[in-house]
Amino acid sequence: MDKKLLSPIKLNNLELKNRIIFAPTSLGLSHEETINKYKQIAHGGVAMIIVGDVPASKTGFLSLYNKKALQYYKDIINAIHSEDVLVCAQLHASDSKFTSLIKYLPAVLMKKMSPSELRNKLNESVPHYISSLSKNSINKLVSNFGDAAEQAMKIGFDCVQVHGDRLCGSFSSSIMNQRSDEFGGSIVNRTKFAVSCVEAIRKKCPTITIDYKLAIRQENPHYGNAGVLFEEISTFVPLLEKAGVNSFHVTIANHGSLEDTIPPKNHTYFKEQGCFLKFADEVRKYTELPICGVGCIEEPAFIEQQLQKQRIEMVAMSRQLIADSEWVNKVKNNEEESIRICVRCNQKCLKGMQAHQGVHCIYERSAL
Repeated sequence: MDKKLLSPIKLNNLELKNRIIFAPTSLGLSHEETINKYKQIAHGGVAMIIVGDVPASKTGFLSLYNKKALQYYKDIINAIHSEDVLVCAQLHASDSKFTSLIKYLPAVLMKKMSPSELRNKLNESVPHYISSLSKNSINKLVSNFGDAAEQAMKIGFDCVQVHGDRLCGSFSSSIMNQRSDEFGGSIVNRTKFAVSCVEAIRKKCPTITIDYKLAIRQENPHYGNAGVLFEEISTFVPLLEKAGVNSFHVTIANHGSLEDTIPPKNHTYFKEQGCFLKFADEVRKYTELPICGVGCIEEPAFIEQQLQKQRIEMVAMSRQLIADSEWVNKVKNNEEESIRICVRCNQKCLKGMQAHQGVHCIYERSAL
């Protein structure tokens, strides 16, 4: 029987050659290393690579309007396209002011404060930032998403993903959003910012394919602080679909421990393969749009089963494709037994990123 995971799928006006996507990942590598890593993963046969954290802003050194960054993105796009793979820009806006962390830098440099503790300080600043934004600032941020999508398409990106776990996710969260105007309070009000960003993109780029990274917060036990609750999905998803979203990338909300969103094998709660698919199951109740599943997914047989059951239409993997970029090609060639399965140790990927050494894998040394 032909494998569904190798079959094409249409997302709006795009056709993905198979169902496997490289999830948006902060690689933390040099320009050359980043290009080589993306090209390696593209060569391995994935259908699309999502380039993470592309700023929906006209300022900043990684902005789509910065000449040096523009060439950086073009190099990435050309490298990925050369392998007949689509490339998506994950558009995001920060939900905090990094200048608020300057006072903590001496403690970090003196190793009196860990990167995790610094991250907690940043997360703690989010509610104040959300509450202090003026309506003019909000309107400008919304407009920036439309402009950034237009710029992304101009330089060669095939589609965009709205990062629903940064500013969009924090506006959506009853924990992070303490506003009392039309952007806060009820779930409809709290989703207004995210919906407006999608509408701005659709207005600027009527035919563009828009994916939305939908962050879902879990209670009992509590995981994540941004995003929406299970009971709020029924409101949020139809509003996003009406605004112009073409597909959903469903995951757990962030703004907590990174080990919760990138779970190690021994995680207290998220230890099973496909640990976040239950969130996709809930989203499925309210949309017929394609859903991309994520969360500790590694094995071809498991993925095929989820696709055949129509639980999801696509899968996004990061650590597994870093562990073995040839994953798709090995499945195509019936060499599944030779796949280097990610053991979710987080030693060289997550910890490499946290140590500012870039994302690597324990398999790299053994492959030399």
